[in-house]
Amino acid sequence: MIDAKRQGVAVWLTSLKFARQLRRFGHVHYVSKKMKYVIFYCDQDKVEDVVEKLQSFHFVRDVKPSMRPFIATEYQNAKPDKAKEYDYKMGI
Repeated sequence: MIDAKRQGVAVWLTSLKFARQLRRFGHVHYVSKKMKYVIFYCDQDKVEDVVEKLQSFHFVRDVKPSMRPFIATEYQNAKPDKAKEYDYKMGI
């Protein structure tokens, strides 16, 4: 299996009848009927080209790539947990 990094792309459409055409750019994950947008995933190295191509279509209102791959998801706890400070097995 190829381990390619993927990135999400949100595309707002003028009409949902064009949502099927987005399948050729990547894996369509979600289609919102109420708000008329599509979330799909494509390879991270192709995102810039895909966004430019999608913006040229007449049925696309807006295109936003996900910023999740560029945000740090590992956090350090500023306050230590009080429950972990006590050793309850000491009294036994």
